[in-house]
Amino acid sequence: MRLDKFLKVSRLIKRRTVAKEISDQGRILINGNAAKASSTVQPGDELQIRFGQKIVTIQVEQLKETTKKEDAASMYTVLSETRTQEEV
Repeated sequence: MRLDKFLKVSRLIKRRTVAKEISDQGRILINGNAAKASSTVQPGDELQIRFGQKIVTIQVEQLKETTKKEDAASMYTVLSETRTQEEV
């Protein structure tokens, strides 16, 4: 499954266009490698997503084409959430 579609379906990012912009800016890593919106995501992959000053690391558990809001969180497991210290 494409990275941008996974982020939208799993509801980590609300819109696919926003997911595409973030991934194309180099703010997402798949297993430590820079990812584009068209990168393929597999179960077991580890994603690092930078949201402003927060870095969220998740592990992909399963892929679904569509999902209900209640079931979206079952698509991934949050491994860590850290804040970055950016200098002004």
